[in-house]
Amino acid sequence: MNIQELQIKAAQIRMDLLTIIHRAKTGHTGGSLSNTDILTALYYEIMNIDPARPKWEERDRFIASKGHSVESLWCVLADRGFFPKEELETYSQFGTRLIGHPNNKVPGIEMNTGALGHGLPISVGMALAAKRDGRSYRVFCLMGDGEQAEGSNWEAAMAGAHYKLDNLVGIIDRNRLQISGSTEEVMGLEPLEEKWSAFGWNVISVDGNDMEQLVHAFRSVPEVSGKPTLIMANTIKGKGVSFAENVPAWHHHVPSDEQLQLAHAELQGYIDTLK
Repeated sequence: MNIQELQIKAAQIRMDLLTIIHRAKTGHTGGSLSNTDILTALYYEIMNIDPARPKWEERDRFIASKGHSVESLWCVLADRGFFPKEELETYSQFGTRLIGHPNNKVPGIEMNTGALGHGLPISVGMALAAKRDGRSYRVFCLMGDGEQAEGSNWEAAMAGAHYKLDNLVGIIDRNRLQISGSTEEVMGLEPLEEKWSAFGWNVISVDGNDMEQLVHAFRSVPEVSGKPTLIMANTIKGKGVSFAENVPAWHHHVPSDEQLQLAHAELQGYIDTLK
């Protein structure tokens, strides 16, 4: 896909995730909207995957450490063909596989996640296994910025640098908001890029809602041989829906019928400008 096609796809994924959250009357809306461009770049352009062979040994691995923002991931996996798109209608319903966090009973999900701070340690183990087994696959781990208050992330960061895991890419969805407010008010993180650099990672800072910047950054990995990469993806929580952007209440918010209609119209208008 070219950049324009990826931008259109991201907008369509946003429309889909709003629909399933509205239908289920539950979901982490703001974070799913902010990370949609990241997932679109990875799943449609960057990662070496085959939906027909979800357990293919040479596949790139993706771990959603910020597992609560799973709605965008479900919509991407369905659109890529890991499971029938019609199954999205069962999201968060009784007996569904598509629950409110990644579930490895679903093709395309490597690990159950959701307890914050666990995704990067898992990813370090996967990347280290690839090195020791002589495999060429890469491991991508998407973390939240509020999640950076978890000490396990920093233990994993040390290990990733120690083992020179240049096949490991950490991504922080840096939207600066968490459920209880600003990340800097809840637990100050800055200077966050300098902290990751000090832990031995090569840090690339991008606009995490700019598809061209994302694709360029992911294609450049590894910029530095023998170092894991941290993509600091500066995003807007609620991205794509003007009345949800940078509004903390949309962390876990179900759009009303009217809000869904307005959001879809706004996203469709954006798509129309790209065509």
